[in-house]
Amino acid sequence: MGAKFKIIFSMTVFGTISIFVKNIPLSTGEISLFRAIIGSIVLIAYKLIRGSNIKMSEVKKDLPLLFLSGGIMGFNWILLFQAYKYTTVSIATLSYYFAPVLLIILSALFLKERLTIKQIICFIMATLGLILIVGNGGMEKSNTTLIGIMYGLGAAALYATVIFLNKLIKKVTGIDRTLIQLIAAVIVLTPYVIATSGINVLALNSFELINLLILGAFHTGFTYCMYFSSVKDLKGQEAAILSYIDPLISIIVSVIILKESMTILQVLGGAMILGFTLLNELNINLFKGSRTVVSLEIEDTE
Repeated sequence: MGAKFKIIFSMTVFGTISIFVKNIPLSTGEISLFRAIIGSIVLIAYKLIRGSNIKMSEVKKDLPLLFLSGGIMGFNWILLFQAYKYTTVSIATLSYYFAPVLLIILSALFLKERLTIKQIICFIMATLGLILIVGNGGMEKSNTTLIGIMYGLGAAALYATVIFLNKLIKKVTGIDRTLIQLIAAVIVLTPYVIATSGINVLALNSFELINLLILGAFHTGFTYCMYFSSVKDLKGQEAAILSYIDPLISIIVSVIILKESMTILQVLGGAMILGFTLLNELNINLFKGSRTVVSLEIEDTE
């Protein structure tokens, strides 16, 4: 199975997450917790089958960042799943995919990376796209759509933070990094869930439990294994471009399967967000003399 096919398959699977989340009547915190637990078990089983171990000597230096990013990843899932509850999957996903734009700003502020003219233009245009989406959501009689957008943007901010922290982790890569982050998410989310909604997973019926198992085992454990086993064989830009299959599938699922609607202006705003964030990742100089100094490699944390 080719690396490119594995990436396409992985992104397609990630794009269908909302179908299963919507069929699990638990708090978003508990859904995220058990997603991390089940995903961790699958990744541990995968490593045992392959006979590979995590080298603690290599992990030790990056462990604080791994733990921090893993905990943030867990709350990133919570906010994204909350967005699904308040607005359509399309709007939640488009708000969430504002993360690469936020990462540009984080890199400029904290890594002192210079912004190119192309990046500034992409940031402005993607922001205008977001304004179109937010403006249309805010004009609705109910403010639930706007709340959903805010949750989506909160998830985007956490997603960008996870990616930013991953740029600082040098020695731990791929499945080892994801496994440690999932375990960290379990450690952080367990007290949060106990203190808020409590543990109610035993109240699920068989259909609901199957959806949770699919979310944790297939969408997280299995698909993460496939993603990280193939992403190393592709160029960073190629993998980043293929990652945009995820939001496109999410929008298709929202409109065709979940029967959710979007206004024309929201479609235009979404196209601007995805189009200009994608343009930022392409090696195209809009003006002679502009120099690309930030290279984004999006690691999927959905």
